[in-house]
Amino acid sequence: QVQLVESGGGLVQAGGSLRLSCAASGRTFSSYAMGWFRPAPGQEREFVAAISRSDGSTYYADSVKGRFTISGDNAKNTVYLQMNSLKPEDTAVYYCAARSSRRWSPHAADFGSWGQGTQVTVSS
Repeated sequence: QVQLVESGGGLVQAGGSLRLSCAASGRTFSSYAMGWFRPAPGQEREFVAAISRSDGSTYYADSVKGRFTISGDNAKNTVYLQMNSLKPEDTAVYYCAARSSRRWSPHAADFGSWGQGTQVTVSS
């Protein structure tokens, strides 16, 4: 298991930017695929973005592609989600998650470790 703590959420106007951080502790961070999720109607947690530790490839939901960027810093045991051109529909609690595999997944059930979440509110 790895422990995750998110930060960086807040209130921003539509069109603005935020950067979320997820600090990890515990097992070797570089061995874990990391993802960001948020609640959505009909789903417990909707996939937002993920980064594969096998080759550093990144993956995004269609709704955020071109606006959000996920990245990782192994030296700091931290993964980031840079969110630009924010829209009111991006308002949600954002959860960081870790999967004990280097390969990514869009399914929340494949991630075994979760942070407590950080609130992002985008005003129109």
